Amino acid sequence: MVDLIIMESSCNRKSSSKLESTVQTQATEGMAEAAYNIPVFRGKVILNYTCDMMPKRLDLLDEFPRMPDFLVALRPHTVWEKTPVKLFCTVQGNPRPIVKWYKEGVPVDPLSAPGKYKIENKYGVHSLIISRCVVSDTAEYSAVATNQHGTTTSSATVTVKSKSYSDPVSSMQLSLVMLIHPSKLEVSLLDRFSVTFGVEGSSISLVCTMVVVPNLPNVPPLAQWYRDDKLLKPSKLVEMSVSGSAARLTLPYLAKDDEGLYTLRIFTKDGTAEHSAYLFVSDAAPSAAGAPGAPMSVKAYDINSDYVLVAWKPPNTVNEAPITGYFVDRCEVGSDSWIQCNDAPVKVCKYPVHGLSLGRSYHFRVRAVNSAGISRASRKSDKVTAIDAFLLCALYTSTTFTPNLGYVTIPGEPTEVHASEIFKSYVVLSWKPPCPRGRAPLWYIIEKCLAGTGAWQRINTAVKLHSPRYPVFDLQDGQKYQFRVYSVNMYGSSEASAPSEPIQKVDQDGKGVPSAPGHVVATRNTKSSVFVQWEPPKNPKNLMGYYIDGRVVGSKEWFACNHKPFKHTRFVVHGLIPGETYVFRVQAANVFGLSEESQESSPIAVEPALATPSAPYGIAMLSSDGSSITLAWKSPKHCGGSKVNAYYIDKRDADTLVWKEVNLTGVTERVCTVGDLKEGTFYEFMVQAANLAGVGLPSAPSAPMKCEAWTMEEPGPAYDLSFSEVRSHSLVILWKAPVYTGASAVTGYFVDMAKKGSSEFVTLNQEAVRHRYLQVADLEEGETYVFRVRAVNANGIGKPSQLSDPVCAKALPGTSEIVAGVDEETGDVFLSLEACEICETSKFVWSKNYKPIGDCPRVAVTAKGRTSRLTFTNPDKDDLGKYSVVVTDTDGVSSSYTLTEDGMFYAIRHPIVPLKHALNYEILEKGHVRFWLQAVKLSPSVSYRFIVNDKEVTSGEGHKISHDVATGIIQMTVDHFTRANEGTYTVQINDGKAKTQSSLVLVGDVFKAALKEAEFQRKEHIRKQGPHFSEYLYFTVTEDCTVMLTCKVANVKKETTLHWYKEEDEIVPETPPSVMCKLYKLQSDYNSSNVEKCEQMYKQRSHLTGLICCMLGASASDLVLQCTPEGIRLQCYMNYYTEEMKTVWKHNKIASSEKMRIGGTAEMAWMQICDPSDKEKGHYSIEISDGVKTHVRTFDLSGQGKNKEQVIVEFTHFYLCSLYRGRVVGGLPDVVTIMEEKSLSLTCTVWGEPTPEVTWFKNEQEVASTEHTRVTFDGGKFASLVINKVTPEDSGKYSINVRNKYGGEFVEITVSVYRHGEQIPEPKLGHPKTATPAVTPVPPKSPAPPAKTPTPAPSKPQTPFMKSPTPVSTPASTPVPKSPTPPRSVKSPTPPRFMKSPTPPRK
Repeated sequence: MVDLIIMESSCNRKSSSKLESTVQTQATEGMAEAAYNIPVFRGKVILNYTCDMMPKRLDLLDEFPRMPDFLVALRPHTVWEKTPVKLFCTVQGNPRPIVKWYKEGVPVDPLSAPGKYKIENKYGVHSLIISRCVVSDTAEYSAVATNQHGTTTSSATVTVKSKSYSDPVSSMQLSLVMLIHPSKLEVSLLDRFSVTFGVEGSSISLVCTMVVVPNLPNVPPLAQWYRDDKLLKPSKLVEMSVSGSAARLTLPYLAKDDEGLYTLRIFTKDGTAEHSAYLFVSDAAPSAAGAPGAPMSVKAYDINSDYVLVAWKPPNTVNEAPITGYFVDRCEVGSDSWIQCNDAPVKVCKYPVHGLSLGRSYHFRVRAVNSAGISRASRKSDKVTAIDAFLLCALYTSTTFTPNLGYVTIPGEPTEVHASEIFKSYVVLSWKPPCPRGRAPLWYIIEKCLAGTGAWQRINTAVKLHSPRYPVFDLQDGQKYQFRVYSVNMYGSSEASAPSEPIQKVDQDGKGVPSAPGHVVATRNTKSSVFVQWEPPKNPKNLMGYYIDGRVVGSKEWFACNHKPFKHTRFVVHGLIPGETYVFRVQAANVFGLSEESQESSPIAVEPALATPSAPYGIAMLSSDGSSITLAWKSPKHCGGSKVNAYYIDKRDADTLVWKEVNLTGVTERVCTVGDLKEGTFYEFMVQAANLAGVGLPSAPSAPMKCEAWTMEEPGPAYDLSFSEVRSHSLVILWKAPVYTGASAVTGYFVDMAKKGSSEFVTLNQEAVRHRYLQVADLEEGETYVFRVRAVNANGIGKPSQLSDPVCAKALPGTSEIVAGVDEETGDVFLSLEACEICETSKFVWSKNYKPIGDCPRVAVTAKGRTSRLTFTNPDKDDLGKYSVVVTDTDGVSSSYTLTEDGMFYAIRHPIVPLKHALNYEILEKGHVRFWLQAVKLSPSVSYRFIVNDKEVTSGEGHKISHDVATGIIQMTVDHFTRANEGTYTVQINDGKAKTQSSLVLVGDVFKAALKEAEFQRKEHIRKQGPHFSEYLYFTVTEDCTVMLTCKVANVKKETTLHWYKEEDEIVPETPPSVMCKLYKLQSDYNSSNVEKCEQMYKQRSHLTGLICCMLGASASDLVLQCTPEGIRLQCYMNYYTEEMKTVWKHNKIASSEKMRIGGTAEMAWMQICDPSDKEKGHYSIEISDGVKTHVRTFDLSGQGKNKEQVIVEFTHFYLCSLYRGRVVGGLPDVVTIMEEKSLSLTCTVWGEPTPEVTWFKNEQEVASTEHTRVTFDGGKFASLVINKVTPEDSGKYSINVRNKYGGEFVEITVSVYRHGEQIPEPKLGHPKTATPAVTPVPPKSPAPPAKTPTPAPSKPQTPFMKSPTPVSTPASTPVPKSPTPPRSVKSPTPPRFMKSPTPPRK
């Protein structure tokens, strides 16, 4: 049996007209920008119920009234936390009872915790679902059923156990939860992401919040994201996350490739829940002004072993110069080095890249070029691997791919040679590989000739071509060519292929682009978007898409509406200014570029499309007298583009399904008293709004309201809560007085506030306010709040109002405030507001103290465009107060202004010119002094005067006075500033009725400082007429510890010369200066006149040393062990070393002594341990301090640590060296003094195993055997140096170097030659003994103990003499001189090639 309940609608109500075309509706939905769903109405509403769903009992007893009775009562439940629970019961009664749910006696409100509770009533079964239970949900829950005959209750206890309590049942239940499939969840989308705007290089997130029932942490909903209907997958460029509360898509590195329509699709048990919105990505700031935007969608096609074809989409050029070409770059995967592929820009959006390496992977990117510069690079392409085409085919075919290799040696010839790409810039040749191709590696040779000549010429002589593709770039215009190809392998070459058809380059530049799109039509869509559609071009020519441009009427600047080619012929342009008028144009794009612009559309104002209003909401009960109920509701959130002019109310008994109309004629107010009701009966109400387009959707049914007379003494609830002047930290809340006042009149109101989602309300006013508005301050910017109002009378505080709509503490973009002023023509005071948002139906509603301004002869309201003005013709004290204005049918555009008695009217009547900066002065380059101030705004008719010491100054000789209306600057320049200019400076300004003045007192120390600066600048200007230093001498320290002295010289000519000085000595280029901190002088000569000298003393020696030590400490190597003839040496290499560095060696107590010596060279620091023993074992370290940080290097010399092997090797080498190294046994004196014309013989005995090599040196230069100087080495034991007839020129320092593979010894002798009659010179080198005449020493019969002498390292010729860095062991009476630190420019001494240096190579 089927019940059909039909509700007819009258001809004057609930009729709607469909005013939007199907195409526009589909486009609007496709762009996901419908402000709300456009309803489709029916003339009749049919509610169909089957007998299976609602069986009707024919029992006559059902006609009798009965109180509620539970057929199935609630039962207790015990559940684990984070799992859902469902309480249900079945109740009967006549009339049908109303069931309310309670937790421990407190009503359960699903809105207080969205997603937590869900109350259902299906076919008489009432249920309460608690999702994701927590321990605090443990309580007694009750279902209370009520009708006019009575009330009954059913209760049950819910116990929630914590998961920390473990038993087998817990594991079983958790496993059952894991079996729930995500598509079986109930998902309701809440806050949805809107149309979003981003910029290249930034990041953005699209978030959609939801309620999931049951909300299981381990079973999130199944969500999918799409861009332009293509499924997105997680990657570095796309990050996705989904939980029980929100789905999020994050794009961390935005590019124009990301622009498009994004769709979130969530699978639920009822199907899918979807939401879509468009993401716009604009160009980032260009690399050069006027440069084009970056290309996009870079992809590689036709992949071969050494060739790919790269293609991309052109960017939109709105106000930039046309694109003249593109550069293509490639980069190997894993590298950051980009290589430009083409030398000249290619003019089409394709480019063949050849010369790739087989098996390697590449990324590609593209840059656009125009006359202003080069664009930013596009997003790099996906990874492309250069691979042979037949192998690539094998990878992407499901069956086994076996190429026809054949058992041949010489391959066959290629076939089907043709041009696959023909452009003006290049031609791409293609052919089929030979079949059979052979098993040996294959490559190709290409030849070309002018068509019909037969003169073939090879074109890939320098390229070994492996792919059946090859781009040819050097073809002449207008000539036809033929090509043929050879196959070549290791066995030989094939026959030539058949020649191709004649091929000629095609000049399609400017001709290959599509024709312009056709007629462009723009229509309304929403208050910030416009629907644009157009006709496709007549000649599409492989169309890629369209670019849409917009322009504000009256402006010459176009702006891009989209930044990625759009494929369809309809588009919704977003982000427009409400109420502004625009025109649009369209361009088509293909591989050759952009077409001509289409004709402009007709101007269109940005207004919402005309549609029926959305549903009212928030139905509240204001009072009841037992036979009627007074209702109030809130306006629809969307008016549909025209004013809402009527409301219709329906009612029904709560226990029936039949709705009855309350009013056939619409009511204009949002308060209505519904009569003819039965006392004690529960009613539900529904409201519809109507405008010119028809009747909109009905509201959701109200909560059941009981018709019973109100008799409480307190007032009823206030209603119609609204907001005005919403800013980042404040707002104004307004409301209407209660309809039911109680036993006495309402005396005031309390306002409560809470954050959205919180139930903790805070009362904002300690004392009740009498007026019906309240200014709320100290809000958190961006936070969302809800409010409620409670009325007060003499008997107490009444019911709270219904909660307000959530409001976010954030000002609208472009919000402006009311401005007060005086009309220049009439002199009347006015208040003016320019709205940031407006539509056709908007009105400016002015109020005084938030009460509408009625008819008043002293006040006039006018509106023009976006601006409204409230004018006071004859203001008096009665006009004082707070004035506010609200712009209707907007998102809350409003502002206020307070007129007070204390000077407010005087300030308006007598305005002043506001100043950004008061009078000030600055010293200019030539010593001129500029006095200036800046006003906020100046009109072209402004007048002013400068007064100095009570005398007006005019523009003339010595003074220049001017102003700039655009910047608001008024200035006076004094050419020659002297002591006579001391005093007070004043500027007086008159601009219309506004006046102001500003003064500056320039006396005393302030004037002296200004005069001193002016004289200095004057002298500097004169100085700079010739060559001068724009930057004085300063030093920097490089990474290799080189100190660079730098200065900058300006105003130089070819004749200018520069001279460097160290102290008073000039430094010539052949001898670079020392880098040590000294007094330097830099002299600049210009035509032998106007010579300027700059001296710079570097007093911060410690600062420079610290900088050097910082770099040297970081460059220090690990300690290295080196064996020497005297013992062992620990060495630390660094970029540069001086004794001034703060270095400390540590090992118990280390001091420079006979046993241990500390020193260094220009490239290392060392510590020498002479004759090492067990006492010297242990850990050694060197600490290098730069004043801030200490750098430590260590070495384990105990023979047990990580350096054990190196220690053993070096000690073994030391033992061998001490036994077998070359040495001087004896026979040489330290000092020799001899008279000229005598012969000198230096002879000694040497020893070593194997026999050492002997070298003699004079002043560090090797001595060669000549007639004057004879060098001998007899029997491998006796070494002699004989000088015949010595002369004073033979004086000097002589040395012998004895060395074999185990080391050696270096002995020095000082020779002094004096003339006849001269006094014998004193001995040198600090020896106390007297000089003895030269004698020929006799070799000893037995070898003497070896003397411990330093090992030499003779330097190269023409190098200043330096002592060897190797320490020496001398008698105690002989002082040990410190090793000198060489200058940075001098290299460390290097031994000759036949000597093995004791210093190991640097690690």
